Amino acid sequence: MLHAYPNGTVVTDPGHHDDLVALVVRFDAVLPVAEQKGSAGIARFERRLNTGSGFATPGFWLVRANGEATDFNYLRAVEGRAKSPDLEFADACLRAVAGDLEAFMRAQFGASPDGVVACGLTGTPVAHADAHVDHDEPSFGSILLGFRQAQGWAEAVPPGVLTTGADAQTTTTFVHNSDDAAFRAFHQAHARLRVVSARANLARAAGQRRPTPVN
Repeated sequence: MLHAYPNGTVVTDPGHHDDLVALVVRFDAVLPVAEQKGSAGIARFERRLNTGSGFATPGFWLVRANGEATDFNYLRAVEGRAKSPDLEFADACLRAVAGDLEAFMRAQFGASPDGVVACGLTGTPVAHADAHVDHDEPSFGSILLGFRQAQGWAEAVPPGVLTTGADAQTTTTFVHNSDDAAFRAFHQAHARLRVVSARANLARAAGQRRPTPVN
């Protein structure tokens, strides 16, 4: 369905509309009442491009009868489960350092005379379009655990630290700039970044070991 419509267009097929309504109903059943998407009624669906620092992905948006619009994660809706608090926290941390990761990538390829960089996993040349920024040891997961311990959030992230699922919120962020800055500083102190082939990085993802927190 997503590929049947260009960005910025309305979902016109009645069958597609009904299927998306069913997905919203399925998703709302696992969301807190304050974060439910379709409780105020659904006028139409649109395909829009969700953009932010370091990402641009298409998705479905729900437009209500009163004109209010909100995105919803159709993949989570298909699964019938909300994102876990730990994943929400990881999203906020990744968003906090997205600019730093982009700057690292630009610097690495900017310093290359032929536009390619050796993959940190395989050693083979990789072009910018085929590259990811990767965390060498410690892993990003280990940095997340270390930061939570340093903040006293090892058991759970307290309420009010992260944004909740408000309308048009395409990614979770820290509520307070001080927490955002604190994670950026912790990440800069511990992260060892490298450029890797996107293919090699995705191939090893399923086999990564459980992270150990850094101090």
